[in-house]
Amino acid sequence: MNATIALITLRSMLGRRRALLLFALPAVLLALAAALNVTGNTEPSTAANVLQQFALATLLPLLALIAGTGVIGPEIDDGQIMYVLTKPIGRHVVVLTKLAVAIALVVAFAVVPTLLAGLLLRGTAAGLTQGFTLGVLAAGVAYTAVFVALAVASRNAVTIGLLYALVWESLLGRFAPGAKSASVQQWGLSITDAVTSSAEVEATVGTPVAAFLLVAVTVAGTVLAVARLRTLSVASAE
Repeated sequence: MNATIALITLRSMLGRRRALLLFALPAVLLALAAALNVTGNTEPSTAANVLQQFALATLLPLLALIAGTGVIGPEIDDGQIMYVLTKPIGRHVVVLTKLAVAIALVVAFAVVPTLLAGLLLRGTAAGLTQGFTLGVLAAGVAYTAVFVALAVASRNAVTIGLLYALVWESLLGRFAPGAKSASVQQWGLSITDAVTSSAEVEATVGTPVAAFLLVAVTVAGTVLAVARLRTLSVASAE
């Protein structure tokens, strides 16, 4: 990891207008959780529904998409990435640094708000808060690796990422069991299910399989991003 690249990337991410979404989306989750807490609507079913449908299924993929594509996509589009690639820095270092920054943003704006929302809704009862926090963290790392790879491989990374999150995971996942099982969201939910004793959480994928797939997707996304960035450098040099 390169500290200089990390600092520049972080400043760039927080300085763009898209950074407003990084703050707005978790603010909505926390406002909803606070409102439910004040009105006393914190029964297990309500809490699980909010944390699953909003935090895990909506907030997380959108924030991971913003962070994953934002840390490197704009630099590739405007050609600024070449200033980094001409330095004596390994391509894997560039990718790992960008990925680390993106994951840090996901932790700050998705994982921590999920933890706070869970505490507002249910405290630590039945391990619901802990389960969703770990599930969002595990799924967030995988999502981020996928979206960083997409940003390096395609100029349409945001569109492709939205289609995956909204169409494959949300729409097809409701009607096609196969699509539902082959989703990062369900794998993260499996991690949650393994931690919580709440009957309100039920995953369709076994925990060992889900954990393996999350690791595999994270590694594959990182390797693909490194390989593609190396190809980009050679092509540009020629």
